[in-house]
Amino acid sequence: MGNLKIPGDIVFGKDSFSHLSTLEGKKALIVTGGSSMQRFGFLDLAKKYLEDGGFEVEIFDGVEENPSVDTVLKGKDAMLKFEPDWIVAIGGGSPMDAAKVMWVMYEYPEVTFDELLNNGIPKLRNKAKLACIPSTSGTASEITAFSVITDTKNHIKYPLASPEMVADVAIIDPILPEKMPKHITANTGMDVLAHATEAIVSTAANDYTDALAIQAIKLVFEYLPLAYNEPDNLGVREKMHNASAMAGMAFTSASLGIIHSLAHKIGGMFGVTHGLANAILLPYVVQFNSKATNKVNWIEEELGILDFPSAIKALNEELNIPLSFKETKGFGLEDDKKFNEVLDEMSKNAQEDPCTLTNPRQTTPEILKMIYQHAYKGQDIVD
Repeated sequence: MGNLKIPGDIVFGKDSFSHLSTLEGKKALIVTGGSSMQRFGFLDLAKKYLEDGGFEVEIFDGVEENPSVDTVLKGKDAMLKFEPDWIVAIGGGSPMDAAKVMWVMYEYPEVTFDELLNNGIPKLRNKAKLACIPSTSGTASEITAFSVITDTKNHIKYPLASPEMVADVAIIDPILPEKMPKHITANTGMDVLAHATEAIVSTAANDYTDALAIQAIKLVFEYLPLAYNEPDNLGVREKMHNASAMAGMAFTSASLGIIHSLAHKIGGMFGVTHGLANAILLPYVVQFNSKATNKVNWIEEELGILDFPSAIKALNEELNIPLSFKETKGFGLEDDKKFNEVLDEMSKNAQEDPCTLTNPRQTTPEILKMIYQHAYKGQDIVD
């Protein structure tokens, strides 16, 4: 028996942001990241809409790019003090991911983060509901049952998943991603492609997830280069925003695979942003997985192309994304020695990542090490 869990309300299109004013409640805590939502006026607009709906509003900001356990605990304390009945997460995947786990710990203050990892997510909506408003077209956290939190002490990203954490309302307004810088448009757009691709080849894929994911892939190939080159084109932004949400609906039901397992660990170790890590890993993992599934051939047929990994690489190049980790700047990966020192540890941790369970081809830490090495050097996988 399958299950397709999505938010109770998905409000999309231009001006859907105003839907906040229709929510019913007394107190709303807005969870957000850095200064961009404030700088572009979206934070003030969210506050205004909520206040128009009769809410008392407070803001918790400063959620970092890879939200940490410490930040989640600070958010929990802010919620316990303010006692909101709505949590409104606005921004990229980071504040939405953080808000989900803050919400869990607000409703169950005695639960530790380790207990959530080991025992799962308890029943929510005893104190509050969740609304998510994405500013990037990539993570789809506004749609999904997933959250990724970083243990900064051990340099490990932990994915948590539960239908309980699916937002009550997702507001998908293209006016927010219109302000994304080009490199974030590129990286988050490739994150959409990774989500959709892994949902299709997943061992838990089904007719519903295939339909959503293949349409998301088609939208990415048609509209991501346009969004990258024409950032003010609201119609193109809307297509990518919808593609992100559709891919999210697919993978929250079908789960993911080793692209994400590998990306979580190299991201936790070196700070490589999630979308960039996915973009680099994507063609090499597809090459590896194509020996175990006919779904890659199906994607090629649907796109009318001969070689999906080559098409991914060409898209990366069009978006100025490097084809190897060694070519990245600012993460310390230019140094082979640093990479090799932690390669075994990352490979072992990636094998244990929950996303590995639904990958179509069986792996071991040694196999994942091989894939890391190919992605590090930019070398095709032929076996």
